[in-house]
Amino acid sequence: MTQTSAGRLSDDVPLPDRLLAVATRMFAEKGFESTSVQEIVNAAGVTKGAMYHYFGSKDDLLYEIYHRLLGLQMRRLEQIAGGTGSAEERLRAAALDVLETSFLYLDDFTVFFRSTHLLPRDRREAVRAERRRYHERFRDLVEEGQREGSLRAHTPADIAVHFFFGTVHQIGAWYRPGGRLKTRTIAEHYVDLLLNGLKQA
Repeated sequence: MTQTSAGRLSDDVPLPDRLLAVATRMFAEKGFESTSVQEIVNAAGVTKGAMYHYFGSKDDLLYEIYHRLLGLQMRRLEQIAGGTGSAEERLRAAALDVLETSFLYLDDFTVFFRSTHLLPRDRREAVRAERRRYHERFRDLVEEGQREGSLRAHTPADIAVHFFFGTVHQIGAWYRPGGRLKTRTIAEHYVDLLLNGLKQA
């Protein structure tokens, strides 16, 4: 996972990270199905044997792209959710964080949501389980706010969470860097829509 173009990665970047950066860039540019292992290793400046030492297949690269991003987001969510402040304040911080990290690692995010269906069934199920754990922890914050009375209880927390993440997962379909709005501004609009829909009248 990297914010830097793989073509500019220095030689001191660990080989697994270099391979993932190259794969992410190429999957984003050409698509997962249209990118060969040979193209990845050529761009990374390594042999197939070196790649297979770390990743058993192209599927492993695809899985790791999302696994690493979701792992980062899960660690940050746990830190935010277990921190100080009201449930509403922590929910706002968590919602902003998932948006900002998705923008920050947009290629990783976009590649996976375009290509999840191409993974073997066991990997797809593993991904869904990871994503479900994240959504459930996020939902806990909504439910905590409902118990506190700052968020209205008659809106099911599950529906609010599915609605929010359904919009987040579409970011890669429309967002392009360099547009009129900064990513922070977009993230704040998304979060306002979530919280304003949940607040007590």
